[in-house]
Parts: sequence; structure tokens; C-alpha cells
Amino acid sequence: MNAAVRTEAFGETPIEVLRRVFGFPAFRGLQEAAVQHVTDGGDALVLMPTGGGKSICYQVPALCRPGTAVVVSPLIALMDDQVAALRQVGVAAGALHSELDPEEARHVGRELEAGRLDLLYVSPERLLSPGTLERLSRRRIALIAIDEAHCVSQWGHEFRPEYRALAMLPQRFPGVPRVALTATADPRTRADILAALGMEQAEVFAASFHRPNLHLAAEPKEAESAQLLRLLRRHAGEAGIVYCGSRAKTERMAASLAGRSIQAVAFHAGLPPDAKRAAAARFRSGEPVVIVATIAFGMGIDRPDVRFVAHLDMPDSPESYYQQIGRAGRDGEAADTLLLYGGEDIARARHWLAQSAAPEAQVAAMRKRLEAMIALTETAQCRTRALLACFGEDLARPCGHCDNCVAPARVFDGTVAAQKALSAIFRTGQRFGAKHVVDVLLGQSSEGIVRWAHDTLPTFGVGKDQPGRFWHGVIRQLVALGAVDVAEEDGFRLLRLDAERARPILRGEERIMLREEAEEAPRAERTRRRVPAHSAMPVGTAPLTESAGGLFEALRQWRASEAKAQSVPPYVIFHDSVLREIAAVRPDGLDDLGEIKGVGASKLARYGNEVLTVLRQTAG
Repeated sequence: MNAAVRTEAFGETPIEVLRRVFGFPAFRGLQEAAVQHVTDGGDALVLMPTGGGKSICYQVPALCRPGTAVVVSPLIALMDDQVAALRQVGVAAGALHSELDPEEARHVGRELEAGRLDLLYVSPERLLSPGTLERLSRRRIALIAIDEAHCVSQWGHEFRPEYRALAMLPQRFPGVPRVALTATADPRTRADILAALGMEQAEVFAASFHRPNLHLAAEPKEAESAQLLRLLRRHAGEAGIVYCGSRAKTERMAASLAGRSIQAVAFHAGLPPDAKRAAAARFRSGEPVVIVATIAFGMGIDRPDVRFVAHLDMPDSPESYYQQIGRAGRDGEAADTLLLYGGEDIARARHWLAQSAAPEAQVAAMRKRLEAMIALTETAQCRTRALLACFGEDLARPCGHCDNCVAPARVFDGTVAAQKALSAIFRTGQRFGAKHVVDVLLGQSSEGIVRWAHDTLPTFGVGKDQPGRFWHGVIRQLVALGAVDVAEEDGFRLLRLDAERARPILRGEERIMLREEAEEAPRAERTRRRVPAHSAMPVGTAPLTESAGGLFEALRQWRASEAKAQSVPPYVIFHDSVLREIAAVRPDGLDDLGEIKGVGASKLARYGNEVLTVLRQTAG
């Protein structure tokens, strides 16, 4: 562990700490106000998007206030990454968790007892254990940070009951400021966080959740492997995450990709611990690997250069979706997201919710979020705007960088088409799947059609003026609207009407607008994404010259070697954005190198001469 740097001994202000320790010339957005408030001893709830700089809001105050800051964190991987990054900038940080090497755990304990830790990361369970509380009660506590604070809320998408017990902290540590931080909380969840933690008087710092560097796209699930491969071809040699709804599917898809010579590895909670650690280590090492995972992988992943996140199954809420796509583009560079969805996903999610044993109020809230997620998949309007509305944020204008903005979807009056589809489902006895119903609409004879005499129905052939793809789209959208349900019976998926929702459509009392189905490759594939001039923050950087590009690659190779020697992720040494700026500026001395954003005093002293040597050797 690096020697502790007690910044309060030098009487430094927050901006001085930011510049000296972290190498940033100025705070961003709401950071400065939040940092000053917590440094002055106030409680705060900080709401910022992933990659928005939430950690600065407690790390800087921790270094400005006397004592040790305690950071409550839900995941071991998150703790380890944060500790590694802080040690790189000369901050005395440690973590206590179940997978820590015994000798390292003893060392962290000794450093804590001696008052030599700036920040201590712990899980809520570890923090609230009698031994840890007793040990901390003997120390001066600078502040308590509660990261991923949405876990506190019973309305949140990753509720963890143990987080609720953190409400006792003010009694155990009176006068110690608390800061709760999250990237995903709608208004109801925010209110519950404050109430559950007894922080009703806390100042709320809420930044925009808009991520202009993320290209949001959603497509009906048709041939998911082919759809995924189109995305992967655009990102060959880059890192990404593919989320699946089941453990078996992650393994199946990872094996399929590996069979196509794509570096892919499965990750889910049921894997042996060694396999999970190996997969996470490959991802953290900077390899261009594709992680095919359940939601067990994602929260707390700090790798900045994830260039895409794909969902092969629909998440159950906008909060879950936003949390997961937030793993892409943490470095501010352009990144793709792709959501594949289908009527079966929607119907399955509704069935699971209907069988939930949760209290009715909670089920109602979950149902509202699920319906918001379904609406998000089928919207023909700005997809980013629809997503942000789920968090109570009103984007003033269409984002200009989602699939619906880049290539607007066309809608049509689908009332008559909906009536034909609903009638076909009803007249076939609500005992058949989509393929059979579409065959009836198209007037296509098959063994099943003849056996059940469905070629004699009035609806047989009423839809032959449209292709089958059109009718599959109509049925999928009727499922999304709730007019059609999908029931599982003996391994078959059968279409059934929701009488209350379907009746006004069949009677012509309700007009239905439907999206046109794309006839060619998906719109996101046909059109290059662009970033609008009115974006809230700069996205991407100018391409490096050929010579600067060579310097950049040389610096990346040096960083990879250094990271391997230290057994840390490359990005905790320097982010790509820092190396890119170094390559473009080509500093010729330590003073010039120290002016690069992200090169603080500790990193300058530790790596400065090596970086300058790489520049000289590569250029010369």
C-alpha cells in the first residue's frame, strides 16, 4: 500500500485536492457544489449517470476532512477497482471483504487501527458486524458514503434488505456526514432512499441522466444470433457485454460466439468461483473480450472502454436497463446499445409478475415499471427521451443520436390489421401460436390448418395482401399493448385475447397506431450514428495523426506491461483518454506532462519518466 497522504495537514481546498491528487483542472457539473457541501459536513444524495464522476463527490471530501472515510459498497469487484485506482494516485485506501487475502486483511486492519487509511471500503454486512462497528467507533470517521444507494430502496431494481439497516449509522456515528450515491433512481426510489436512511434533510444533487455518447437501439427479436453478430462485426476487437435472461442461455451463446472465433466467455452466479474470477479478471485486464452474462455481472464494473452492451432478452424495468447499458462508454467515447425484444419476453415478464408473492403496493410499482419498459421497446419517438422520462427528466428536444432519431420509424393506422389478427386468434379457439395464426391470415394451407378446418374460417386469407413478417409484427405489438397474451401449455406458446383490452379494438371503438416493420437490415445497421450539435457534453475526440497513433499504441503496450506487473487493471494506471492526449500533445518534460488532465502528482512521480522514455523511443 502507498504511504498515506493526509491532505488536511496541508490545509488544501477541494479544488487543490482535485488538481494535485487526481490531476483534473476543474470539477464537472454538480461535482463542486456536492463536494463542498459534504466537505462542510452536510448530508447529500448525489444522482449522476454512470461515468459522471460520482466517486469524486466523496473521495475529495474524504481527503479534505480529518479521519477515515467509510464507503459502503455492494460488490467486491467494485471495491477492488476503486481501491486499486486510489492507490495509484497515492491515496491510502483499503477494503475489507470475504475474498481478501488473510494477510492483506490483517494489513488493512493494522492501517485502520493506526489511523493511516484515507478511505475504507466495506460491504453493508461487514460494516454492521459488531467487530467492525466497534473498531470504527474507536477511529475518527471523516464521512460515510453509501454507494449504489438504489439498493436501499424497496422500490429499486436491485433492492438489498441489508442496506435498510444502514439507517442506524447516525446514532452510532453522530455528526458524521453521509453521502448516498446512485446512477439509477426514479423519483419514488429517491424519496425512499432518503426516508430509509433518515436523510430527509439531505441536499439533493441531481445531474442529467442523458448520456449523449450512447446510441440506443431496439429491434424486434427475429434471428437473435444474426442480429447480435451484426453488432459484433461493427465492434470487432473491442470489449462488450451481452446480457441474457438465463444462465443456460449465457453458456449457449458464449459457446456459439467462441465457435465463430470471437473471444467470448460466460458469466453467471451459478458458475464455480474460480470460473467467475477468471472471467472477471479477463475483462478487467483490458482484453477485447465479450462477456455473455446474466445481470449478476455489471454493477460496479469500472472498465471505461466497453464499446457495446447488447440485451438478448428484455430487462424488467427502465432502471435495470439503464444500469446495464451504463456499463458502455464510461470513457465518454461513442458506444452502442442494442435491445432485442419479442412478444414472448413481454408475456413471460407479465406472467412472472402476476405470480409474485410481493405486497400489492410493490407489485403495482413493479407492474408500472414493466409497462414503461415495454413502451420503451415499441416507441416510435425519441428513445432516449422516453428513457429519461422514466427518471422524471424531460429532455427538451429529441436526442438526435438514438435509432429513432437517426432513422425515424414510420407508423400507420393499424386498427383494421389489429382487428384481423385478433379475430384470427379468437376464431382459432385461442389454442395456437403465432405461426399458425399468421398462416391463417395469409391463407396458407398446412397440415395443422387442414386438420383443424381453419381453411374454412372467415379470417382465412384476409391478410394475404401483407407478408408474414408484417403479421408477426402486428401480433407482437398487440402483445405489447396488452390486447394479446402468450400462455405456456405443454411446452407450447399459445396466443390468447385479453378480453377487456381487445374488445374495444374489435368493436372499432379504439384506434390503434402501429410501427411499420423494417423490410431491410435493421435501421441501426443501415445508418451511421451521429452525435447532435446540442449534446450536453462532448462526445468522441478528433482522430490521431498517424505518428500520434503510433505513440498511443506504444503507450498502451507500456501500460499493459505495467498493469500485468502490478496485477491491476490497465485503466487504473491511465485511461485511454489520458494516453491519447499524451500522444497528441507529446510533452517533452515532467512539467508539461503534469499539465495533462488525469496526471496527478502521484502518477507523475511514479510514471512520468517512463512515459517520457516511451515517447522519446517511439518518436526517435
